[in-house]
Amino acid sequence: MNIDSIKNGIVIDHIKAKKGMEIYKALNLGELDCSVAIITNAKSKKMGRKDIIKIDKKIDLDLDILGYLDSNITINIIQNNERVEKYHVELPKEIVNIAKCKNPRCITSSENELQQIFILTDKEKKIYRCKYCETMKEE
Repeated sequence: MNIDSIKNGIVIDHIKAKKGMEIYKALNLGELDCSVAIITNAKSKKMGRKDIIKIDKKIDLDLDILGYLDSNITINIIQNNERVEKYHVELPKEIVNIAKCKNPRCITSSENELQQIFILTDKEKKIYRCKYCETMKEE
């Protein structure tokens, strides 16, 4: 299989296998007016299998969404066919409007204008709790 290289844009690499489409949807990449390639189940020495997303344009990425969905992702910025920047995303300390509280008694269930905010309470286990009612975020 041959996927063209990117002259200027972004490569989201080291995505856990089968998570690429979820990230594509969460970042609304289908709305872009440029080429976006999703490579799934690519062989990886480090991970066994991985997904990769190539975006043929430099855009602002929501790093909180990326870190929440897969904190092992690396972002590569490409200019003139060369990588000029590489960085890793981290598990965000707080996520806003990425997940919804499942507790029917939570204030966010009746007050629709409130933001859905979850706070990271256990980094090792990747546990988030609702800011308002402390209900644990379910996977």
